[in-house]
Amino acid sequence: MGVEERTGSDGEQVGSSNDTTKAKRITMTSFDPTGRVAFITGGASGLGLAVAALLQRRGMKLALMDLTEPALQAAAAQLGSGEVLTVVGDVTRPEDCQRAVAAAVQRFGGVDLCRANAGIGTLAPLRHADAPEWMRVVQVNVFGVLHTVQAALPQLIDRRGQVAVSASVASLGHAPGMSAYAASKAAGEAMWDSWRIELAHHGVGVTCIHPLWVTTPMVERGRSSRAFARLRQALTGPMARETPLEVAAPLIAEGILARRRRVFVPGWVRWLFALRSLLHTRPFERRQLAAAQDLEALYLDDVKRRVVPPAPRST
Repeated sequence: MGVEERTGSDGEQVGSSNDTTKAKRITMTSFDPTGRVAFITGGASGLGLAVAALLQRRGMKLALMDLTEPALQAAAAQLGSGEVLTVVGDVTRPEDCQRAVAAAVQRFGGVDLCRANAGIGTLAPLRHADAPEWMRVVQVNVFGVLHTVQAALPQLIDRRGQVAVSASVASLGHAPGMSAYAASKAAGEAMWDSWRIELAHHGVGVTCIHPLWVTTPMVERGRSSRAFARLRQALTGPMARETPLEVAAPLIAEGILARRRRVFVPGWVRWLFALRSLLHTRPFERRQLAAAQDLEALYLDDVKRRVVPPAPRST
């Protein structure tokens, strides 16, 4: 990993030369992953594990953190040969993140990539939302990312490494019943935009990932929810389509290795990013307004049928 100074139009102005009035443009360059070390939270399943496998194939050593030992053991078995370290930990506890990074440094000598992947989501209309559960989403998706990145940051600065974080399309458009998740992802995107500028002069790159629907365990678990199904019915055309995990993971892995500022999954989501203000206009909200009228009854039916599972902590 490294940085180069150039004056091309795609550079980012972040500092000055010896003469503080003369600005420099610093652009992150892609890097050879061979022998590098990736620290990945929520690494035992879903996108965390799928991206980890692709990075491993490119020659990276892996330090995976997740909530349970059995899940991590299963992930390590799936990854097979290669250097893999597993650490049980919870991203809401900063000491767990620090312990995982310390273990990676002891085992591999450092950390080059911090993939803050662990996250949870819940669906609950405001009238029935449980405040502690709402706050737990923020604890995992916002403070969990903070703890993860802060734990790895000394290594990343020393090795001119990379941070990769997931903002989701929920940071762009905010669906009814998903206020906790949308708030956490919008907050996360703001953090990551700030960090990208703040860390550039240290040679640390920040990649923000915006997936739409990806076929992951978290999405699969939502299929039994009638409220979740109604919410998705309010989406039309490409907005309602899922991207298979085997398609999404390579897009994310290659974007990380290329040190791109943003990765969109699928690629057309870049237009949602560019035109995000339109998502909050009346024409775009019409179908969601209709769905919102049904959500409370469907949510209560889900609760009655006990198909609203505890929020998982890994995407």
